[in-house]
Order: sequence, then C-alpha cells, then structure tokens
Amino acid sequence: MAVRQIGIIRERKTPPDFRVPLSPKQCVDLMKNYPVKVVVEPSPIRVFQDVEYEQLGIELSEDLSQCDVLLGVKEVPPERLIEGKHYFFFSHTIKEQPYNRNLLRSILERKVTLTDWECLEHNAMRLIGFGRYAGIVGAYNGIKAYGLRYELFELPPVNELTSLVEMKKYISKVKLPPVKIVLTGRGKVAHGAMETLAMAHVDQVSVEEFLNNAFDEPVYVQLDIADYNKKADGGEFERYEFYRRPDLYVSNFQKYTEVADVFIAGHFWGEGAPSFFTEEEAKSPHFNIKVVADISCDIDGPIASTIRASTIDDPIYGFDRQSGTEVKFNAPGSITVMAVDNLPAELPLDASEGFGEQFLDSILPELMKPHSDVIENATISRNGQLTKNFSYLQSYVEGR
Repeated sequence: MAVRQIGIIRERKTPPDFRVPLSPKQCVDLMKNYPVKVVVEPSPIRVFQDVEYEQLGIELSEDLSQCDVLLGVKEVPPERLIEGKHYFFFSHTIKEQPYNRNLLRSILERKVTLTDWECLEHNAMRLIGFGRYAGIVGAYNGIKAYGLRYELFELPPVNELTSLVEMKKYISKVKLPPVKIVLTGRGKVAHGAMETLAMAHVDQVSVEEFLNNAFDEPVYVQLDIADYNKKADGGEFERYEFYRRPDLYVSNFQKYTEVADVFIAGHFWGEGAPSFFTEEEAKSPHFNIKVVADISCDIDGPIASTIRASTIDDPIYGFDRQSGTEVKFNAPGSITVMAVDNLPAELPLDASEGFGEQFLDSILPELMKPHSDVIENATISRNGQLTKNFSYLQSYVEGR
C-alpha cells in the first residue's frame, strides 16, 4: 500500500483519553527512516502538547483529509469519520459489543477501511497494545485497594503521578502484611502486573508452595490455564483442545480461592470457558479472597464479583458475597473490586511511548509493504463491506 502521509487524530471519546499512538520524537524518527510525512490534529488534552510536536517541525492541522492512514487510540465518534479513509484504532466491535454497533454501521456506510489494533497478530501473538501498562496499573490499584480496605496505607492515584518512575517510588515504600496473591495469565498484562509486584517486594512462589505453606512475607503465584482448569471427565489437560472445546473443561480455581487474599486477573478469557468463581461459590465460608483486581474486566463473565466496570476517578466498589449486590468497598462480608476498564490511560505518557515503540518496530514495516497479511488479517472493513475474516459481524451490524 502506498503510504505517503500519516495523520494522528484527536481523541474524542468521553471520558477523555490522554494517550496518543506516537510521541513527538517518534514522529520525527518515523519521518527520518521512511519517506512519509506525519500530520497531527491539534488536541487540548493529549499528554504531549501541540507545541511539543511543533517544536520538532511536525505539522499541526485540523484537516487530515489528505492523509492516507489515520491513527488513533479509542473509538472515533461516527460523525467524525472521514469517508473512504483508512483508520487504525481499537474499535471494540469484534466481540459484537452492543454499544458500538452504530459505529461499525457508520464505518461501512462511509466506506472506511478499519484496521483494529487488537487484531494485529503474528503466529497468534498480538503485535501491539497497552497490555503491559494495564497490568502495571491494575496490580498497583489492587494493592492500593487492599491498603484502603484494611486502612493500612494510602497510595496516590496513578493518574495523579507524572510517570512510571514516580509510581515506582510510591509502591516500593508499601509494607504489605503476609498476604497471598493469585495472578492469572501469562501474557503482557500478567507480566506488567509482575513488574508492580516486584516493585512492592512481593516474592513469587510455586503453586504447591502457595497452596500448602504459610509465609511471613507477601507472596504471589502466577497461574497458567492448566493450573485452574481441568478436564470434566478426569482426562489429561490438552491446551489446544481447551481453546477449541472449553465446554469439555471445568474450573479448578476453588482451591486458590480458599487460600488467597488477593486475586489479580490478568488472563484472556474466551466465551464458553469455565468461570473462576460463581456467585454461589463466593458464598462459601471457605472462600477467602477479599480483593479482586480484575484487569480483564469481563462484565457478567468468569468472575462473579465483576458486576460492572469502575472508573479511574472511582476505581473500587464492594460486592456482597451473600446477596450478590454492590455495597460499600469495605463492607463486612464483601469483596473489594477494582475493575477499571481503561487502566493504561492512567499512565498516558509511558503507555503512549510504549505503544509507539511497538508501532515503529512491528506495524510500520508491514504498513509500508505493497501487501501485508498481518494488516489484511486485522482489517475489519473495506469499501463498505466486512472483510472475510470478520463477515461473522454482519448479523451484529444488522441488529439480528
């Protein structure tokens, strides 16, 4: 594809998001290495100010109609879509999210080519995203929630800090009691959470140690899917079978709920996979988890206590284990829930720079090729039609 001009669009979603796909310096690096011009739409809220782009010689313009490709982070309001253009952003449509049906309809009506960041993969591995920062901030917020619940310490909100470096200064001073933390996931989200746990001086232990030992210091265990799921018929766990036929498996997570104090959910959960714990299981007198930091934030999904998403300004709420209703975050008999669904937005500078590095390393080279399977496979629509990979969305678009 012939790309001569790339536009960086202004984020317009509410609540506001301060992130950007490329920092000023990264725009300069891009133009040094490729025969491509970058134009930036002015923004009053972006973490990098307009003047920072201007000072490096990057053009600012309200009109991006001459750009071949437009890059954003969050969904573009339907009325702001430029007809016939090629957009890259997180559309949140591939799981048929009802709240974005009209967006996808407008994309098709305006013959927009949409490539979704979430779908850019190579060998089934995602190439770009904010997962690391979701994990970093989610684990921090989980520890913060624990401190608030038991009035042990107070950590400042991450969005009031200037950077990851400043966040580390605060979290490294926390003195946690000998809590046991269970962390699910093996991807970038989980590894981001592990960075925060290391900052907080929480040691990693094995599954066997976690389940059977008491400790004098805070510890965590990292679980893979085979650690908390088992074959319903008692047979051997088979990873690829689990991905194809999750209905053949049941949850084996209960043993962790009986010994863990905190649950940090950094896994990917597919529709039809077993739950971690149900409302009924949370009622058990043996259920011990007091804080859930649900980074994955699947509403009405595999974690019964995640009954709604929380916000950056009001990140925690309580889930009453007996009634299954929302209560005060530190109410007796409750689980304190942190379920912010846009965690990387709390560290906009670091998250933007990390995202830009991934774009320059993995996506831009694909974008400059005459044809790229990586980009083609992540492209949802073209010329008013859904592409083959996403044809399943037709009934969603039609409201059926």
